[in-house]
Amino acid sequence: MGNGTHLGRVRGLGSAKSGTHHWLTQRTSAIANLALLVWLLTSFLTNDVTRLDAVHRWLETPFAAVPLALLAISVFTHLRLGLTVLIEDYVHDDALKLISLTALTFYSWGGMIFALFAIARIALGGGHGG
Repeated sequence: MGNGTHLGRVRGLGSAKSGTHHWLTQRTSAIANLALLVWLLTSFLTNDVTRLDAVHRWLETPFAAVPLALLAISVFTHLRLGLTVLIEDYVHDDALKLISLTALTFYSWGGMIFALFAIARIALGGGHGG
């Protein structure tokens, strides 16, 4: 074992055990995004999405609202995972890294909550009117 070298300090400690979960979650969310986007595009092609009232009627059905909510969750989860890796790899100042990761967390959670609220409001019938 090394005495004081970087390799000597980490030898025998094992992995941090978080990389595999992060990688698997990112790949799973990418597959979910792909499947749900295919569903969304198919829905747009088979429904009248040129009129707002038709989109509201479509979104009031659970067969539209639930997959759209899942898409919002999946997209913002995937966004957060991908940008977290980017920030961790390329932002070297610890304070800036912490600020960036915190801002990313607020942005991703805020965007997801906003999207879910908008979907729920329309799906439950409260999205009509001025």
